[in-house]
Amino acid sequence: MDFGEKQLFISIEKIYELCFWQLSFMIEIVDFTKVRTEEAKHKHFPTPENLNPNTKFIDNKLIEQIRNNRIYEKKYDQYKISWAEQTEMIRRIYKEIIESKYYEKFMDEPERTYEGDKEFIILLLKKVIAKSESLKQFYEDLSIYWSDDYHSVTALVIKIINSFTEESDTYHLLPVIYKTANEAENEDVDFVKSLYRKTIINSDKLEKLITEKTVNWEYDRIAVMDIIILKMALTELTEFKSVPVKVTLNEYIELSKSYSTPKSNIFVNGILDKLINDLSESKDIRKTGRGLMN
Repeated sequence: MDFGEKQLFISIEKIYELCFWQLSFMIEIVDFTKVRTEEAKHKHFPTPENLNPNTKFIDNKLIEQIRNNRIYEKKYDQYKISWAEQTEMIRRIYKEIIESKYYEKFMDEPERTYEGDKEFIILLLKKVIAKSESLKQFYEDLSIYWSDDYHSVTALVIKIINSFTEESDTYHLLPVIYKTANEAENEDVDFVKSLYRKTIINSDKLEKLITEKTVNWEYDRIAVMDIIILKMALTELTEFKSVPVKVTLNEYIELSKSYSTPKSNIFVNGILDKLINDLSESKDIRKTGRGLMN
């Protein structure tokens, strides 16, 4: 159990690392665009557009803030981020970006604002970069921890981006993956540890509860990830008195959408609904605080 817990916290830290790889990749794309723009000026027969290029993208204000941020610089060095050998992949994604309708619309807008720059970077992240299979494969080859985190990390990257304002300077503090940096006094760390350990310790008891509500399914044929999600949800429902029932239900349905089979969310929702009713009647779900049972 101790070894598994250690690996769990390593994987959480690796998610944060992946955020900085994604931030650095967006900077790399902007830098690549700048190089191509300069090269176009030196063609044998440059067009007026080559000589007087639209620089809205390469002068993106948000990208410059991220690039010059002290925490970003520190993490970039700490994680040893490098795109030196990925020129071909960068070229492919660059081409996909400049040929996209999002890029064309952004570059054609006459007005330039900080919020517009930020919104465009978020749009590129969600619509192009996060959907890149070649980038996903690159990350999977780089770290075994990133095989399942590629899509889920997008929300964290957007959170970091949205923390910036037009007034943010180089000392702007970036959001951390836990609420506080001090692991010894961190509610998030304590929550993860408790959820992990209590789910394992009560595994047999939780399995019995699930089996009683899955009489129409052979237990051995239920997706392993569905069983893990159900056990974690039941642990949170019964052991964590300050977490509202609806919050737990919604979060684990969303987890099943991201990490299990296409129909898992329907299955997980149905089983949890039945179990919540039973556990509420038996008083095994006890919440402290007004409205937490809803």
